[in-house]
Amino acid sequence: IGCSVIFPFTIRANIVTSSLVLVMAFCQSSQSATGTGVQLFDLSRCSKAGARFDYKKLVWFNHEYILSKSDEDIARLFEPMLRERGINEEFERIVKVVSLMKGRVNFVHELWDTCCYFFQAPESYDEKSLKKWWKEPAVSNTYVSELCDFIENAPVFAGAEIEPLIMEWIASKEWAVGKVMNAFRVTLVGAAVGPHIFELTDFIGKEETLRRVRRALEVLPKE
Repeated sequence: IGCSVIFPFTIRANIVTSSLVLVMAFCQSSQSATGTGVQLFDLSRCSKAGARFDYKKLVWFNHEYILSKSDEDIARLFEPMLRERGINEEFERIVKVVSLMKGRVNFVHELWDTCCYFFQAPESYDEKSLKKWWKEPAVSNTYVSELCDFIENAPVFAGAEIEPLIMEWIASKEWAVGKVMNAFRVTLVGAAVGPHIFELTDFIGKEETLRRVRRALEVLPKE
């Protein structure tokens, strides 16, 4: 038993073709080869109404398709988008970013907006994030500037090693972890979004981490 699908419309998003293949493959299961599909076929289970285009379902299928592909496969699709923006990153590092972020997108083209801060420093800062995590500029500046000094002078930098040191340091200051770390995140990302913050710092390195923080301290409100 075959399965033919007709789309009398244009799909406006870049649905990956393989997503549709996954749907159609369901209709052409191994049962058909043995004749079992013929026995299972039942017109009473067919809807009398016209077929409906469920865009949300296609988006879901595309998300599942992305998750089913290897990080390397998705990285090969993402790499040209980086090249177009003048970013010549090592393939292994692109794979690393994809492994962290592909679960957050429905389409490959969304990866850039979702994780551009891995490859370049923020040029602006999200107003909504600033209102929430930089609403007391003097306090936020104190949090981040002292954290910057702590990171610069710490004997280690790898996330797994420095994270407990930073948590202990924040506790000694009797500061709220969320307020400190989200203000720190805004300086690195430009918004209160992204993966675990130490996965980002591990990727961009100590020098770039400190550079981004210092630039943010220069341009963000101080009072």
